[in-house]
Amino acid sequence: MPQTAAPSLANDVRILCLHVCRRVRAEAAHELSPRQVSVLEHLADGPLTPSQLAELEHVSAPSITRTVKGLVALGLVDQSRNLNDGRLRMLAISPEGLAMLERVHHAHDDWMVRQFKDLTAQEQATLRQAANLMNRVLAH
Repeated sequence: MPQTAAPSLANDVRILCLHVCRRVRAEAAHELSPRQVSVLEHLADGPLTPSQLAELEHVSAPSITRTVKGLVALGLVDQSRNLNDGRLRMLAISPEGLAMLERVHHAHDDWMVRQFKDLTAQEQATLRQAANLMNRVLAH
């Protein structure tokens, strides 16, 4: 690819990714905010402290505390004390949180599937190739 095309391609892909994310969230609406979903996704990988979550989310401790309190109130996140250091709180996704996350993912996927229904087999194959390329780019 010519070097001059790279900035334009980067801009086009970045903007497209933003639009897809916004559209999926808007069209597959559910009762959780994008931040709450993101926190649940992090906790689905295993328990974390609030400070670890804040770092992963790139937000302040008070901001993550508000988000976590809402998720705890909904029964989607469980809190406990760290076994090695009782001063630290550990956060874990609850079974209800896992079920909610699955529903959110299904709603997002269902919306995307509906968008692809009118694409030809060749167009779907092209999208598959693009998805594979994006995964490879993101792996770096």
